[in-house]
Amino acid sequence: MTTHLATAATAAPVVTSVNAVLRVPPATPADAAAYFTASLAFHTDVSDVAAALEAAQAGTDPGFVLVDTRSTEAWDQGHIPGAVHLPTAQIPQLAGTFLDRSVPVVVHCWGPGCNGAVRAAAALAGLGYQVKEMLGGIEYWIREGFGYETAEGPGRRDTDGLTAPLGAAACGC
Repeated sequence: MTTHLATAATAAPVVTSVNAVLRVPPATPADAAAYFTASLAFHTDVSDVAAALEAAQAGTDPGFVLVDTRSTEAWDQGHIPGAVHLPTAQIPQLAGTFLDRSVPVVVHCWGPGCNGAVRAAAALAGLGYQVKEMLGGIEYWIREGFGYETAEGPGRRDTDGLTAPLGAAACGC
């Protein structure tokens, strides 16, 4: 049960709730707008990365380099075509060899249950690179039906209808 209490000192009601969702009230619209706008400076998603890389195949510069931060064994299991392989632990030694500080970097790791991309992004930012994290990692890249490469050649799985629209070019978000 939710109760709204209005006081003379506040125009907005105070929400008290036994509901865990509203136990901590939502941010003000201004604070929410600032937070979510800032979040977009730090994150991108697999669909947007895939669209930019597809346009790059047609000659349009994507404006970033995609970096797979997983181990060599993980890279060999499958990786995104065109990605640069730079394991997180090797970033301090090798970033300058593979990356240009004037080109933004998009990092990814396994998936949402892994924070390897966050560690890699922090390391790259500390070295002076502009960096974003690709949310969902290679897991969602594959689950959304985008192609990948393995030692045996290219691969692609059917789109998982719980993660991306079936039969549609885009989700509309």
